[in-house]
Amino acid sequence: MNPEKLKALQASAAAVRIGGKGTPRRKTKKTHKTTGTDDKKLVSTLKKLGVQQIQGIEEVNMFKVDGNVIHFTAPKVQASIAANTFVVTGPGETKELTELVPGILNQLGPDSLSSLRRLAESYQNSHGAVAGGEDGEDVPELVNFEEAAKE
Repeated sequence: MNPEKLKALQASAAAVRIGGKGTPRRKTKKTHKTTGTDDKKLVSTLKKLGVQQIQGIEEVNMFKVDGNVIHFTAPKVQASIAANTFVVTGPGETKELTELVPGILNQLGPDSLSSLRRLAESYQNSHGAVAGGEDGEDVPELVNFEEAAKE
């Protein structure tokens, strides 16, 4: 067969024929959106662990080694005791320990207070700021005003 005639037949067949035997495959690749697959995988993994939602938690604080705290307000907390897994979801903020101390003291137990004290000492040592000792002056001694008035 004549090669020129064969090329002409192929060109006309490709222009007319959309599908069928001998047609080339599509040239454009369709991309599938996978935005929800990560969430679906996470949810299915959590289901396998058997997590249960814990109600009534208003805030969660996670203490970091450098003295900062990851603070969640109104989080969704799920737990699986058998798998030793806790899931905290919600908007979190990184705050310094000094910002949260007055509000979290009543939430801490005796074990946590000692660890908080150690964390505060390490925080002061790392920042080098001691109360009243920033400019090198000593704190004056406490004077009993009643005894001083009698003299």
